[in-house]
Amino acid sequence: MNRIEVSEHQRISRIALASAVGTIIEWYDFFLYGVLAALVLNHAFFPNYSPFVGTLLSYTTFAIGFIARPVGGVVFGHFGDRIGRKTVLVLTLLIMGVSTALIGLLPGYSSIGVMAPVLLLFLRILQGIGIGGEWGGAVVMAIEHAPPGKRSFYGSYPQIGVPAGLMASAGVVAILNQLPADAFLAWGWRVAFLLSAVLVVVGLFIRLKISETPEFTKVKEQGREVAVPVGEMFMSYPREIIQTLGARFIEGASFNMFGVFIIAYGVGTLHLSRGFVLNGVIIASGLMIPLIFYFGSMADKIGLRRMFGIGSICVGIATAASFFVMQNYAHQYPYLVWLAIIVPLSLAYPMVYGPESSLFATQFDARVRYTGVSFAYQFSGIFASGLTPIIATLLLERGGGKPWLIVAYMSVVSLISLVSVVTMQIPNPKVEAADGKLQGARADEPARPGQAPARL
Repeated sequence: MNRIEVSEHQRISRIALASAVGTIIEWYDFFLYGVLAALVLNHAFFPNYSPFVGTLLSYTTFAIGFIARPVGGVVFGHFGDRIGRKTVLVLTLLIMGVSTALIGLLPGYSSIGVMAPVLLLFLRILQGIGIGGEWGGAVVMAIEHAPPGKRSFYGSYPQIGVPAGLMASAGVVAILNQLPADAFLAWGWRVAFLLSAVLVVVGLFIRLKISETPEFTKVKEQGREVAVPVGEMFMSYPREIIQTLGARFIEGASFNMFGVFIIAYGVGTLHLSRGFVLNGVIIASGLMIPLIFYFGSMADKIGLRRMFGIGSICVGIATAASFFVMQNYAHQYPYLVWLAIIVPLSLAYPMVYGPESSLFATQFDARVRYTGVSFAYQFSGIFASGLTPIIATLLLERGGGKPWLIVAYMSVVSLISLVSVVTMQIPNPKVEAADGKLQGARADEPARPGQAPARL
């Protein structure tokens, strides 16, 4: 490898790392709320309800953040496709950081009454809007800078923001959980939210140093910007929108099942300690990170569609096995609960999440890619992610405390995602046309001679 190649590799790696660090900070903010929803926020902001209803209400405000995310995706996607990826990424980081820090300063129900949950809901909406514009920009930034044949690998960099952010949020809560119970409930949980202000400063320092992507720069130079990206997306990519929404279903549902709902399930149903379950989530998140890189790289070799399809099947099977183990052996062998979290969250989930950013990016042209990727990911987050803890809680209640309705639900979700990704048309990332666009061969098929250029 010559000096020019080394320099280019370093440049791309720095940009990918900047995308990853930014998403880690933002997902720390977002998932911190989910981790604390059933542990503290139900008591602090919904104290006049039963534990079951209070948990549902706190999970509802958690879901509201997901409902707000498509708004952020469309708004920031519009400006990301119009004025550039970098500027928007700085703004989304500020919105997330400020709203999260303010949650840490928000008085509880005992101090200001009904205004407490109202303000909590408002700040949660701001969180959702911020993260709605963040993820799409981060993955587009990494992928559009990446060389052909390595887009899935570099696209997996911002994907580590989810496990690292969850691990950081769960880790901070686990440390604060060492405080006396009264201190943790009174003020300890607030420290976790206030730490966001420090993380934002670090994130801004990194984000301000990255450069705009070559593909968007070319779009600007050629004057090919779209006046209303979201309108162009709906007119030109209706099939791709439906397919990406369906593909995302298993990824969002599985992560929130084993990263969020599992905490309430382990404490409320299995009667395990809060710290024990949190430690299982932390371990699983740490193990997930290298496998996201691995399966992102594997998607470059065996094809995005094949990798994601295999992952969809594995997540469904792993979910059934996980709940079987927890239901039958949790009390006799508590540490098997950790294994039941690790297998679906650390081993199966990265098979879909590692290549997901590149999978979505292949479906949209650079002129509307920020908007398309953001909308597909964030709108699907309403039903695939945000509603998962609520659906799981209701299914568990309906099943008399048995998890088999949850398993059936996840099996259906797995099938929906499998069908969605199998029907996608995916360009071959290793073949480029003379004008720099990628040829329209599927990722798991060789390019055919004379094939017309297609989307990235």
